[in-house]
Amino acid sequence: MTQTVEPGDLIQLSSPLPRQLAIVMRQQLPSLAKEVIEEIRRAIPAYGRPIKGPYVQALQIGVERALDQFVEQIASPGAPSDRYKETCRRLGRFEAQEGRTLDNLQAAFRIGAQVAWRRVMKTGPELQLSSTVMAQLAASLFAFIDELASLALEGYLDALPSEELEEHRRRLLQLLLRTPAASRRAVAELAQIAEWEVPDEVTLVAVPAGSRVVRASLDQDLLADLTGDEPHLLVPGRVNEDRLRMLAEALPEGRVVTGLSVAPVHAADSLRWARQTLPLVEQGVLSDGPVTRCEDHLITLWLLSDPAMVDQLARRHLAGVSRLNSVQRDRLLATLHTWLTTRGTAAEIAEELDVHPQTVRYRMRKLEGTLGDRLADPDARFAIEVVLRAMWLRERGAGR
Repeated sequence: MTQTVEPGDLIQLSSPLPRQLAIVMRQQLPSLAKEVIEEIRRAIPAYGRPIKGPYVQALQIGVERALDQFVEQIASPGAPSDRYKETCRRLGRFEAQEGRTLDNLQAAFRIGAQVAWRRVMKTGPELQLSSTVMAQLAASLFAFIDELASLALEGYLDALPSEELEEHRRRLLQLLLRTPAASRRAVAELAQIAEWEVPDEVTLVAVPAGSRVVRASLDQDLLADLTGDEPHLLVPGRVNEDRLRMLAEALPEGRVVTGLSVAPVHAADSLRWARQTLPLVEQGVLSDGPVTRCEDHLITLWLLSDPAMVDQLARRHLAGVSRLNSVQRDRLLATLHTWLTTRGTAAEIAEELDVHPQTVRYRMRKLEGTLGDRLADPDARFAIEVVLRAMWLRERGAGR
């Protein structure tokens, strides 16, 4: 069992080790650091990401500096340790900013100690180290691991936001999303307590449930509720290119949707539109990349906002066509859609569909006989075009 130590107690828990031991150990550091990192990445999924990622780079730097410091303390017990201590605290702060607990980092410390001790057990007899020196080395090593954990915890706690301030901001976000809208006075009073300036416009962001969030990448002026079944963010103002990059970095594994930019009193509408759009992204109807903006897809959102209504419109305006077999129906609807959107000649429509003009003329006569006077009625034509567009979008989402 290891002892709990305070930062700065490293090595002094045991008798001084032979300083010449540091010369031999320093030769082992490059290969030992590589072995420690490989074992940690293999055992802890969070550290198994691409080696160029900030999470793994922070781990690599931490391991190298920790091992170097351990050997330096043996060579010169009074050597400065400020740089190493700040690295440990930074690792703890990084975990807090990423929105994680210290479990992974503490597990990494334990794995590092195990790998290092296996190396000691292998090389100790080769170097003819006495049992006394081996015992001292073991005590120093595990005291060192305790100090790593203590320093990381210190940095972790320093990086955690004030729980009271976070609670005020969560309450403020809930207040802004209340329906009917809360009074401006109530919002202003709570915003003052939450140390948040109420902007002229806000943009709500819908986040897929279970998304990993890199909290360190989130701008400090955002309001967030990422713990529920429908996580979301509030961005003050419009989502410009800088905000888009920020969202992509903060939510690297999730496809998020930004609602429309609205006055704070309409924040609930912005979130509702974003949430309505999120399933369309997940189904493949929309595929804009890591961040989808509602404002780029308003017609699609409107067309697919009420699928049952689209079905009713289809029954009323396309009843005759729906009775045909699937091949005839698809060909006629494709011709009808092209005619409605281009209003071209038979030759132009034939070129668009890659068929003979006579085929287009035949299909149009078939459509006129099936749909009757609807093609001559502007309102009916508009309804049919809307239905066809909605049907095409739904089939796109279904992969057809």
